[in-house]
Amino acid sequence: MPASRFLSTLVVFTLMTCASPLLVPARSAMAGEFSVTDEKADMEISEVSRIYLDGKLASVFRLDDGTRYKTVRIPTPQGRLDHTYTLCGEITIRTVDGRVETHEVSSSGILHNPDSHHFYALGSGGFTDFYLVDPQDPEAAERIPGRGEVCSTPIS
Repeated sequence: MPASRFLSTLVVFTLMTCASPLLVPARSAMAGEFSVTDEKADMEISEVSRIYLDGKLASVFRLDDGTRYKTVRIPTPQGRLDHTYTLCGEITIRTVDGRVETHEVSSSGILHNPDSHHFYALGSGGFTDFYLVDPQDPEAAERIPGRGEVCSTPIS
C-alpha cells in the first residue's frame, strides 16, 4: 500500500473514530443527583412509601422498627432545573389510645434545581400529608395542594 493511501486511510479512520460519539444519539444522560431521607416517627408501626420524579418511580422506602430510616440518592435527568415529585404510601400508626390505623398518604410538589440538595420526607396533618423539605434551602421544594396524580388507591 503506498504511503499516501495509508495516510489518507489513517486520517479517515481517525475522523470516524473521533466523530462517532457525535453521530450516535445520546441516551438520556443524568445531570446530577439529590438525596432524600425518610424516618419512621415514634407513633408509626410501619411505612411503605414511594417517591416519583417527573412521573417515574425513583425509590421505595420500607420502614419499621428494624429499619427506622433510609436515605436514597435520586439521579436527575439532564436539561431540566425543575422536577415534579410525588410521594405516595401507607403509614400504619398506633394511636394514643392503642388503636392501629393505616393512613394513605399522597402529595406532590416541585423541586427547584434539586441537584446536591438533601431533602427530608416529612408528614403532617395526622399522618395524611407528606412532603419534601430541605432545611438548608426551604425554597428548593414547593408543595402543591391536593393528592399526587401518579398515586392510585390499592385495590383489595
